[in-house]
Amino acid sequence: MRSQDVNDNYKGVWDGRLGFGHKAALLVVDFMQGYILPESPLYAPGVVEAVARMPRLLKQARASGIEIIHTNILYLAPEQRDGGLWVQKAPVMRHMVPGSPYARFCEEVMPQDDELVITKQYASAFFGTSLASTLVAMGVDTLILVGCSTSGCIRATAVDGVQHGFRMMVVRECVGDRHPAPHEANLFDIDSKYGDVISLKETLEHLQQA
Repeated sequence: MRSQDVNDNYKGVWDGRLGFGHKAALLVVDFMQGYILPESPLYAPGVVEAVARMPRLLKQARASGIEIIHTNILYLAPEQRDGGLWVQKAPVMRHMVPGSPYARFCEEVMPQDDELVITKQYASAFFGTSLASTLVAMGVDTLILVGCSTSGCIRATAVDGVQHGFRMMVVRECVGDRHPAPHEANLFDIDSKYGDVISLKETLEHLQQA
């Protein structure tokens, strides 16, 4: 179907909006060097572009004083057994181990000392982690979601987030993937069913008012 046909098909059915709630936090998902180094098998040009846009967002988020939480993927068990079936399905993820250059945070989004880092082994930032409980304790009802990859960890986190009762606001310019097709398809699907896909401009304006 043509793009306009898809929009017409979803109109009035899958086009609701959540908007921001009372308290937002910024969730920065897996901006690790394995996605931006050209020699890495995980290299994703869309992630390179998203990382380049992050300093502006992080600067405003820190100035606004909102909670900033980072996630990384790190396997600690021998032979990445804590990755279960996921590392069998996607063995490329086995690179995410301590000491690997691919498992380091990108310099542009390096967490500050007072920012929480949550380590995960699967796609969703909620699965098998303390994220939901931590957000509830903080009084957060809205997550500004950025990171990678759009079709993997961003989508999984958006789905789990709304199912945990959080308003998921995905910043279009600050998420990325290895190819435009799954990137755009998943943004369309998230915006239709699981959260709001918003622009960096909208996000910065909200943070300036926070």
